[in-house]
Amino acid sequence: MDGIALMIEEHGNIKRMLAVIRKACLTVLDGQEINYEDFAQMTDFVKNYADNHHHGKEEKFLFNRMIDEIGGAAEKLVKYGMLVEHDLGRLYMMDLKEALERAKSGDPEAKLDVIANAISYTHLLTRHIDKEDNAAYTFAKRELPRETLAQIDKECDSFEQEEGAKGTQKKYLQMLQQLEEKYNL
Repeated sequence: MDGIALMIEEHGNIKRMLAVIRKACLTVLDGQEINYEDFAQMTDFVKNYADNHHHGKEEKFLFNRMIDEIGGAAEKLVKYGMLVEHDLGRLYMMDLKEALERAKSGDPEAKLDVIANAISYTHLLTRHIDKEDNAAYTFAKRELPRETLAQIDKECDSFEQEEGAKGTQKKYLQMLQQLEEKYNL
């Protein structure tokens, strides 16, 4: 298994969810009530597929090796770029969940925060994915030793098998497909 190719493939799934999130926000902007169940699924996907599953691989298997084995520019790219953006995405999701709770409790202004945090997340992740696919991953493939890349591949394969046994990928890809169908994507 090519671990970096897998991460790029996962980015495709995450971008599909970003489109769903945007479409759900548009329905709220158009005056429909917030569909709390749909937003719960979206935030679940972001937390458990995009963050824990995907970012987990990046942070556990790839980025630490880039810092340790390449140093310099890789350390700046990872520590002050990719990891900061991962944390900012987590903040948007935390603020989105809080806004959803406030909206559910009847705070009409919370709808603004729902849309603002959800759309900010989609903008951040769209740019973030582009940087990883076209800069960070390319840099890693060019600069990391073959042995290190082979170890990353092995760890990603093992991780995918463990998560597959739990049904993680299947669950979230089915959820994604159902939401895409619901929002006509």
